Amino acid sequence: MPKSVLVTGAARRIGAACSRMLHAAGYNVVLHYKSSESDAIAICEALNSIRDESAIPVKADLQAMNGIERVVEVAASAWGGLDALVNSASVFYSRPVGQVTELDWEQTFAANLKAPFFLSQALFPSLRARRGCIVNIADIHAETGLPGFPVYSITKAGLLAMTRCLAKELAPDVRVNAVSPGAILWPEQGGGEADRAAILSKVALGRRGEADDIAKAVRFLIQDAEYITGQTINVDGGRSLYR
Repeated sequence: MPKSVLVTGAARRIGAACSRMLHAAGYNVVLHYKSSESDAIAICEALNSIRDESAIPVKADLQAMNGIERVVEVAASAWGGLDALVNSASVFYSRPVGQVTELDWEQTFAANLKAPFFLSQALFPSLRARRGCIVNIADIHAETGLPGFPVYSITKAGLLAMTRCLAKELAPDVRVNAVSPGAILWPEQGGGEADRAAILSKVALGRRGEADDIAKAVRFLIQDAEYITGQTINVDGGRSLYR
């Protein structure tokens, strides 16, 4: 029976890199996406051209419970069960204190914290049957807060707390860990050269990372970390050394 993984937010950026790398490691992949349909279909077709019937796309809004339920149904039944869940989907936009609306709060919490929790809860029976694992994609700013992004930072801090809680709750059958990226991919909106240079000045390795750096850490936690649970790996080039 082939091993399978669900990657949320799989169409682009870190989620896409995780999908490609895990597929190359032999996993069949359920590719969740919300709106990036052309990207998701392109990745799906590319993976299936490498290994037939090894990737399935599923469109859903994970801010709504019916979207979560749809993804769970597909992931748990696609290849008879699930070996791993990668919670990569999230929203990221600037709302400084004084400008945050109730809708901003609700949408960010729904995407970044509610969805990973309810996906993990619903897929626990399938993961337990295969002694599988969960990897949450957090952020190094969960620990210190990113100026201008308070709600985002709060949700990522919650995701780290959730990682530790679920590691206890789902043990010993399901491992739960997290990966916290640093300067990996620049935001698609905002941030000029001066901002980027300031960020890189506080990265010990002196350069921006790549999405594959995160995917490698995810692959390690899924494949080679049978005695690791409840932990977070910072993949940040040493940026967290400089507060």
